[in-house]
Amino acid sequence: MNKVLTLGITMLSALNLVACGSTSNDKSDSLSATSSSKVVKKVATAKKQPSSSEDKTSSSKVTSASHSEKKSSDSAKADNSAVLAKLVRYTDNKSAGPTRNYYWDNGKAKITGFDGMKAGGYHFSADDQGRSSVAKAVLTYSEYENSKGSRQGEPLDPPAWPSTNDKVAIQYSLTGQIYHGYLYNRSHSIADSLLGKGSYSSEYNFTTGTRPQNVGADQNGGMRYAEETAEDYWSDHPNTKNTISYETTPLYKGDESIPRGSVVDLKSSDDNLNKEIVVINSVEDTKINYNTGIVTSVSTATKNEQASQSKARSESAREKSTSIATAQANDKAESTARESVKAESKTYKKSSETQSDAVTSTTTAPTANAGGWTTAPTGKVFVSDSEKYYTRVKKPDNYELTTQASAEAEGAIRAIRGNQYAQP
Repeated sequence: MNKVLTLGITMLSALNLVACGSTSNDKSDSLSATSSSKVVKKVATAKKQPSSSEDKTSSSKVTSASHSEKKSSDSAKADNSAVLAKLVRYTDNKSAGPTRNYYWDNGKAKITGFDGMKAGGYHFSADDQGRSSVAKAVLTYSEYENSKGSRQGEPLDPPAWPSTNDKVAIQYSLTGQIYHGYLYNRSHSIADSLLGKGSYSSEYNFTTGTRPQNVGADQNGGMRYAEETAEDYWSDHPNTKNTISYETTPLYKGDESIPRGSVVDLKSSDDNLNKEIVVINSVEDTKINYNTGIVTSVSTATKNEQASQSKARSESAREKSTSIATAQANDKAESTARESVKAESKTYKKSSETQSDAVTSTTTAPTANAGGWTTAPTGKVFVSDSEKYYTRVKKPDNYELTTQASAEAEGAIRAIRGNQYAQP
């Protein structure tokens, strides 16, 4: 009997323990749910102070989450500091970077600050010095499709756009080709081909970029490489509803007004695209001032180009000078020749007239006729002051004796009728 009572008591004790354990677990689950709810609320209302032990637990978790977010942000800043150090080294050395195409891949994207941004949204910002800073956009396939075929706007001058934009010659080590043209481009942070008209809505979507920073050495490098990376994703996913979070961060050394380069982060909503690209803002063999944009040391290609242009200008000027001198000499020679011919003509005419007069005086002199008339020799006439000529006159000293051809050449005409002193 005692054994039966003992067994009964033991079973009742076990049942009580099970019931107690179940109650304890329910309370624990309830506490966890409450804590989770408080975390969400705390994230939404960050400044409220906990009023119970449960709130303190929640506060601890919020602090931890906040710390984690800050740690992530600090990590990104540290990452950019390391990238900037590399960019400064490459740009100071007038280098095209490890790919020789003005960019390098830098692992996975480090996207931040896209919470609340919807598909098609974009945001451009300036830093506290008024320089173009972070540009963000949630890109869509339709924007890409609508931008095909034509430029959607006119590039804007970025802050601190240089007052002079030299024409240079850049010889690319990657291709061996030489670019001839302006040194700087108004470089999009988020391209026209990706964002369309929205890419022209703010000057802060533009930076002063060298030509190779914009398109690289082969037209597919620099910022163009990042753009093509996004374009290739759209080509592989036509008409998709997926989006691409696209972020460009220009990096400056100290207070300089022109960035040493930019970090471009791209991440698609399906995670198939996830990379970071660093773009270098430099020119091979050319030293530039990142405060003013002034070229302080030109490349060998530019020197050769300038020398060639200078030589061409000198030769052109010399040829022009020679041409002018030759033309002047020819004009002078022609003028001298004309004067000489004219003089010879006058001499010849005078000589002819002298000879003619001599002949006239001997063989063809005017002859006096009965009645007081004097007849002109054959081929000659007497020209009156009224520019009429006659063949015989009574007072020859009142007329000019000359050839009929000369008289007519000087405008004289034959008299139609005569008078008592002159006859046609």
